[in-house]
Amino acid sequence: MLAILVPLAGYLIVDHYSKNVVPIPRYYIPEGVDTIVKNGTTTYDTTFHVVKDITLTNQMGRQVSLKDLPNKVILVNFFFTSCPSICPRMMANLEKIQQAYIKNDTLLQLVSLTVDPERDSSETLRMYGVKHGINPDNWWLLTGAKKDIYDWARNEVYVSVVKGDGGPDDFIHTEKLVLLDKNHNIRGYYDGTDSNAVRKCANDIAVLHLEKDKHRPGLLKRLFSTTE
Repeated sequence: MLAILVPLAGYLIVDHYSKNVVPIPRYYIPEGVDTIVKNGTTTYDTTFHVVKDITLTNQMGRQVSLKDLPNKVILVNFFFTSCPSICPRMMANLEKIQQAYIKNDTLLQLVSLTVDPERDSSETLRMYGVKHGINPDNWWLLTGAKKDIYDWARNEVYVSVVKGDGGPDDFIHTEKLVLLDKNHNIRGYYDGTDSNAVRKCANDIAVLHLEKDKHRPGLLKRLFSTTE
């Protein structure tokens, strides 16, 4: 229950009281520095990695990509349906996050990529989703070419430091959850098997959503305005 209640409570508290006080999840993977000259003053601003788009097939057999998720916070992980070790716990924790945001399903998209695409067809993923009560609208289970998935895992979301080519002997097995903001910057890495890390992730999702709407009225003002 805590995994469900804490992020929702955090969302309400942050929204109403602490927009300018709550710590904002930091950016990961700096890639350069921009020089800004204004009124004779030079300042420098770090530029951070933006995750490139990828097109894969979801559990409903549809081709989808990150560009289909405008203004959504995205939580990414890697798994395979026959995994007997870390995946069941990680996916169970993600189910709790999905339930926590079930009434606010426009805020968050869960994206789980199989690292065993030869066995995990879209139909296999669909049956897995049915078994675990996964809503395909806001939780994609994705399959595709192994080389594409592994290249994206290593070079876009950086979940593996082991070199590989996505060939038959290559294998990525990670418990990491990767949090992307609406601009597809990486804003957090979490151990998906650890309940405390998952709880922090759930709260960071709420904070990132508020970050993009920081100039809107507070929650209570919005609620009262809708009842007038």
